[in-house]
Amino acid sequence: MKGSVSLGKIAGIRIKVHWTFLLIFVWVVFVEMRQGGNLSSILFNAAFILVLFACVVLHELGHALMARRFGVVTRKITLLPIGGVASLQKIPEEPYQEFLVALAGPLVNVVIALLLLFFVPIGNFTGLSQVEQLETLRELSLQNFLLYLFLANTILVVFNLIPAFPMDGGRVLRAVLAMYTDRVKATSIAATIGQVIAFIFLFLGLTMNIFLIFIALFVFVGAYGENKMVQHEALLKGHKVQEAMLTDIHFLEPEDSMEKVVSLILSGTEKDFVVRSEDKPIGVLSHERILEHAREPGSKVRDHMETHIKTLNHLAPLQDVLRLVESGKTHFYPVTDKEGRLLGAIDLANLNEFIVLQSHLDF
Repeated sequence: MKGSVSLGKIAGIRIKVHWTFLLIFVWVVFVEMRQGGNLSSILFNAAFILVLFACVVLHELGHALMARRFGVVTRKITLLPIGGVASLQKIPEEPYQEFLVALAGPLVNVVIALLLLFFVPIGNFTGLSQVEQLETLRELSLQNFLLYLFLANTILVVFNLIPAFPMDGGRVLRAVLAMYTDRVKATSIAATIGQVIAFIFLFLGLTMNIFLIFIALFVFVGAYGENKMVQHEALLKGHKVQEAMLTDIHFLEPEDSMEKVVSLILSGTEKDFVVRSEDKPIGVLSHERILEHAREPGSKVRDHMETHIKTLNHLAPLQDVLRLVESGKTHFYPVTDKEGRLLGAIDLANLNEFIVLQSHLDF
């Protein structure tokens, strides 16, 4: 995610914080100043947010470490103003595995809340009048800090278990549905429920809390996107890279000029090119690099090509390629046989075209 700063690693998983996370502290200062707060109250609330988001990191680590038990790698955890996002390599397709991965995060908050109960004297508040309770809760004390943290973790558990796919509760729902029907149908049902709940969040956000609007957008877009992804994966199941790869394309040589490359772009529809030597891919010349160096017609392809490339075997499952392309790292891959000889290439556009055609053929 662009605009993120790395805070280090925990259990081999990189922890990042997005720049928008700082908006929470701006909001805290604004609210406290508006309500007549002082430096002490601002620092108290800022410290609370930091500790609360430490709990959010632990929540996401719960997902990540449970997923690791099933062989799923988590690339990173990113902190956003609306919470944390664990970037799992993929969501386990076995319903019971997804069920456990989805529940692992909220269970971490349950454990934190139960531990805090040993330090929060809740009984001290029961004998007070409502006015006395409010006065006590306004105090900037460690007792109140821990009480707020207990309540926040409790709320995190309840909120995350709302069946709004792709939130934790929605994933639990999808996993349960997938135990009785196929994954595509289960995802469609869970996504529809999630989008309905997103509209409820939107309404509540307009009338109560603006952060619910952002959560509504996250849920609605996330549900739509993952529903499409599962449908596409189902269409690609059983198909290999060789069925969708580009073969009627131009291959470049390292000594070709940029003038030749520009001519190829203008005379056809290709944007990215594989660079080969003795029938082996040695690099990729992307459209972005071509645009950067189009004013250098005499320069050579070898001067501008990317040499750190990933190649795909022609017998690799197309489902895996879809996940790879959707990860956003790159969209164009050379395709080789088992001996490493260049056969063609595959990109996002052609993969999408294959999906469209396959959907009509299956229909």
